[in-house]
Amino acid sequence: MPDRFSDSATYPRAGNVRRPAWLKKSLPVGADYRKTDALLDSLGLTTVCREAGCPNRWECYSRGTATFLILGDRCTRNCRFCGVNHGTPGPPDPSEPEQVADAAFRMHLRHVVVTSVTRDDLADGGAHLFAATIRAIREKLPMSRIEVLIPDFKGDPVALEMVLSARPDILNHNMETVPRLYPLVRPEASYRRSLTLLARADQADLSPVTKSGLMLGLGETDDEVITVLSDLRKSGCRVLTFGQYLQPTPRHYPVNRFIPPESFDAWRGRAIKMGFSAVAAGPFVRSSYRADALVRSLIA
Repeated sequence: MPDRFSDSATYPRAGNVRRPAWLKKSLPVGADYRKTDALLDSLGLTTVCREAGCPNRWECYSRGTATFLILGDRCTRNCRFCGVNHGTPGPPDPSEPEQVADAAFRMHLRHVVVTSVTRDDLADGGAHLFAATIRAIREKLPMSRIEVLIPDFKGDPVALEMVLSARPDILNHNMETVPRLYPLVRPEASYRRSLTLLARADQADLSPVTKSGLMLGLGETDDEVITVLSDLRKSGCRVLTFGQYLQPTPRHYPVNRFIPPESFDAWRGRAIKMGFSAVAAGPFVRSSYRADALVRSLIA
């Protein structure tokens, strides 16, 4: 395993350089893709796959999976890495939990992933709708695992407890990047606040498996990443994802470097040695990419 993982001068810098071969992906749109897309449209549901421009959308839809995006399609924050629209959102849809549960049932999902935009305009950050969605899915699909990827709820422990009380199997909250880059990449977030959320979730009664994710290629150093991994382990986080940051539009934060697949393999090995139970790492890995396979061995 190399001593250095992501900041070697030999790794191709971004800028005007074309994406390397390992970041080129075919986008097949077949009957299975169209079936999933049509079902979601018919139910009026939004997915983060579509709203964030995920490069895995075609693959996941074709496999009959998707990550549901609740609480609207507009985020009250404006993180510079994220392709989801920001602005003033409308009121939450009280029928959304049942719609998500119905879609999961009709898609025969054994592992359901739900995330949301950040809703700083709501008193509880939308925690009540997360809880209602978890309960609705549990009623429709009692044998399925439920994973939620939640915002930080501005550090409100009551909002977090509201989600935990609905008993998701996996609670994911992404750190995204290293502390030094927070003011540049996600200025309305707090590194310590996010760590505290994960620690509270891990220490809760009937605690779920906790999970987090990092983007590489934003300008972080190896030592900074290792510090984040150490902090995550201290918080009790067990599951981790690493992926390549890709700039959604020219208005977003620029890519600093393209990280080759072998370096992602090295990061996965390092994280496993540090005590993480399950790690997915690769250029196209995202928080919920093949989430079912990642945690299958951890949850009966």
